[in-house]
Amino acid sequence: MAATSPSLSQHSQSSLTDSPRKLTSIKAVAAELHGLTSIPSVYSFQTVPNIVNDEALSVSEADDESIPTIDFSLLTSSNPEERSKVIQDLAKACQDWGFFMVTNHGVPESMMKAMIEACAAFFELPEEEKQEFEGKHVLDPIRCGTSFNASVDKVLFWRDFLKIFLHPHFHAPTKPSRFSGNTLHVPLRVTVQLSGQ
Repeated sequence: MAATSPSLSQHSQSSLTDSPRKLTSIKAVAAELHGLTSIPSVYSFQTVPNIVNDEALSVSEADDESIPTIDFSLLTSSNPEERSKVIQDLAKACQDWGFFMVTNHGVPESMMKAMIEACAAFFELPEEEKQEFEGKHVLDPIRCGTSFNASVDKVLFWRDFLKIFLHPHFHAPTKPSRFSGNTLHVPLRVTVQLSGQ
């Protein structure tokens, strides 16, 4: 559901409508539009309906279901029945939901907290520093932005993202300093373990 745009400064209007678009984070847009009461029309933000596998679910139906949970340890189980069942559950979660929650993955709570803090610190960087990591191609190993391809997309997503490739080669932003080999070492090891390499 797109909303109409409140009055914008000249800079905001051009940054939201010019093509090709220069990266403007949602955080920067929201900060510039102090009295923001609706989402600018160039952005998309939907709350209902939830689309799952090309079918719309009502809010009550969506509330009745829970996110699929995959026990990572069973993917490497020596018991073929357990492994087969979790692989089938994984396929069903991907087909029906497009995502799932992972348990027993081996990533310590402290590592997850460090990753969340590093990501939060990245999004606190000044716009100019984040723009160093604005991807020019969807397969760039480090990429931040708001949408798939803001220079050609007619509607942008109302969110900021940071994408980092961990495998087969480790990549991390050089800023902030919280991103280091130690921060991402365990997720990289888990990725390699899952891929069987």
